[in-house]
Parts: sequence; structure tokens; C-alpha cells
Amino acid sequence: MNKNGPLSGLLVLDLTRVLVGPYCTMILSDLGARVIKVEAPEVGDDSRSFGPFIDDQSAYFMSLNRGKESIALNLKNENDKKIFEKILSKSDILVENFKPGTLEKWGFGYKKVSKKYPKLIYASASGFGQTGPFKSLPAYDMVVQGMGGLMSVTGHPNSEPTRVGTSIGDITAGLFTTIAINAALYDRKQTGKGMHIDVSMLDCQIAILENAIARYLSKGEIPGPLGSRHPSIAPFEAFKTKDSYIIIAAGNDKLFENMCKVLKINLHTHEKFKNNGNRSKNIDDLKKILELKLQTKSTSEWCKIFEENKIPCGPINNIKNAVESPQVAERNMIVSANHNKIGNFKMAGNPIKMSPYKDPSTRGEIPDLDQHRKKILDEFN
Repeated sequence: MNKNGPLSGLLVLDLTRVLVGPYCTMILSDLGARVIKVEAPEVGDDSRSFGPFIDDQSAYFMSLNRGKESIALNLKNENDKKIFEKILSKSDILVENFKPGTLEKWGFGYKKVSKKYPKLIYASASGFGQTGPFKSLPAYDMVVQGMGGLMSVTGHPNSEPTRVGTSIGDITAGLFTTIAINAALYDRKQTGKGMHIDVSMLDCQIAILENAIARYLSKGEIPGPLGSRHPSIAPFEAFKTKDSYIIIAAGNDKLFENMCKVLKINLHTHEKFKNNGNRSKNIDDLKKILELKLQTKSTSEWCKIFEENKIPCGPINNIKNAVESPQVAERNMIVSANHNKIGNFKMAGNPIKMSPYKDPSTRGEIPDLDQHRKKILDEFN
């Protein structure tokens, strides 16, 4: 158990697999909770079979399950149900991402469980939630990216539908579930009671549409993809330089004026560009003028100049550049965990930094399937 975190002393019973739930329980583990991961016998979490692989071990699985204990249980089997019940009786939090109704069939639905364990926080993350006409439909990340409108505003105009480059449908649901669990812990401290948390991946996609949903609900406009361009702030996109692209985010009139002075072009005095509203209307003309100037130097040269003048900018890093950035290293965002077969494994760290607690560069062990069975049976039996 990680004693160096605000959730130290809490027991999480983890019935999740693949990404939504494991991402949530990984954060809970990083914050100090003890996580017991219940996996299907023989096959385990589905993601144990997802690439890329190191030897025969899934790097995908390892990147999401550090610091957890694993026990294999078949919740249709009466003996395994008894073991599960004993662990459940001591748990503070249960997290599951089965299709709605699955745990009810196995005798562990919220209504039944909460009568026996009224302090239990029972968190369910699913594709479409526990209610509504779509609740029984299966969902994967890209399904909800599409249904939630996100893919309609991603990519370039007239391009084929484009998925966001990370599994944001899963990850946002994992994050919202983690937020809800922490709020429920505070509520339990006040009321002495647990609760059922119901998080839908589709709901989470609607919740993060920000500018797009504001434009539709206020103006009736249906936004489309704009490439790297912001729909209502200019200049706020990627621009060609001599050797690649640079992101410039001059998000207000003062920043735009400063940028123009640095570039030695007096666009901020022109009627077409003097305020953000005018710049947004004339963005194509603005981009042409800026790129003529920006293509005289390399991205690194412009970044140095803009950074010295406090103008928000940056290169478009590939994953190697991003991961090896000195800023990322300083923030301890690449950490390692041990696996008993492959040894040290590197992965993304925890972006939550808390002043009373250390942010170690080495995390808890990555479990083999059913690795902690004897330990858990001895403790809970």
C-alpha cells in the first residue's frame, strides 16, 4: 500500500478492464489508495493481450496498472463469489466498467450491495450510463468520439473523419470517475453514507465540447473542423516557418500588438486586425501575412525570440521530443515501475503534484495475473 498519498488507508476493489476504469484506479493508486484488481481467470484484463509487447508482456497493460494487486476470480462461481464478498466487505470503493446490468446478474448490483455495505462508494463507468435508450449498447472510445460530436470538429475542412490522437473518450470518463469518487469520499465524511456514481463516456464527450457546444446552443451554428485553428481567437493556430511549423497563441489584443512589434509588422494598427473580432473575420489574410514573415526563420529561432518576449508559442513536438523534453523530466512525468519478468518499465507519471506528499520516480510493482492470490486469500479469509 502506498502510504505517501492523501488516499492512504483506503481500499479500492477494482473490477475494471482495458482503459476507462484502469486509468481511474491507477490515479487512485498514485494518490495512495490500495487497489485490488479482480481479473477474469486465465485471460485477465483484456488489455493484457494488447500491443505493443515487451517479450510477451503488454506495454499497454503495464502502463495502466502499476501499484495494483491482482487476483483472478470468476464471479459466476460460488466459491469465487465468497472470496469476492470478503474483499468487498472491507472495501471503501468499488470501481467497475461492465455493461449496465452485468453485476446485477452476478448478484453484486448497487442496490443489493449498498444494503449490506451502506458506506461503500460504488462507481460505474460505462459507454452510455445506467439510464437512457442506449444504456445496453457496447461502446469503445472511437464510438463515443463520433457520437459525442468530437470527431466532427477534429481534422481539417473537407477531410475524412479524424479520431483525436489519444483515447480521449476513455480517458475523460476515467478522469470524471476519479473526480466523482473523491467528491463522494468527502460527502461520506459528512454523511457517513456511500453512494452510486454513474459516469457515461458519451456524457463526458458532451461535457468537453466547450466552444463548439457554446456556439451551437447560443447561435445555432454547427461547427466543423478547422485544423489547428481556434474558432474564435486569432492568431491561435499553427503557422509555417522556414523548416516546420510553430504554434502561436496570441490570445488577446495586447499579446497581438507585442507579437507584431517583435515581427516588425504593424498589423495591430490596421482596421482589419486591430481587435480579436476583426482578426477572426480576416484570419485567412492575417495568416498569409504572418507566414510570409515567419518563413524567414526556423521554428527554433522564432520560439527563442517569442519566448524572450513572453509571447505564447511552441513547436509541434513528436512523441520522442515531448517525452524527452527537459520540462517533462523536471516535472517527473516519466516514471518507472518494476515487472517481475521484464524488470524496469517506463511510463507516464502523475500530473497531480501535492505539497505534503512526494512524487516518486519509481512506482509500485506491475502485477502478473493472479500474482497476489495467496496474499489476498490469507488476509481476507
